[in-house]
Amino acid sequence: MPSEPPISYADIRARAYELWDRNHRPEGCEISFWLMAERELRSERAGQEPSEGKDPVIIGREG
Repeated sequence: MPSEPPISYADIRARAYELWDRNHRPEGCEISFWLMAERELRSERAGQEPSEGKDPVIIGREG
C-alpha cells in the first residue's frame, strides 16, 4: 500500500482559518483550530467522514 503524501502546512493553515472564521474568530484558540484542521484533513485522506458540524469547544472565552 503506497503511503500518502504528507499534508502540507498550507493545507492545514487554510483549513484552520476556515474553522476559525466559521466559529466567529475567537481569540486564543489557534492551537485548537490547527489540531482540528489537521485531524479533519487526515480523516479525509483516510477516506473517513470528517466530523461535520462538530465545532471546537472553546473554553474560557466569552465575549
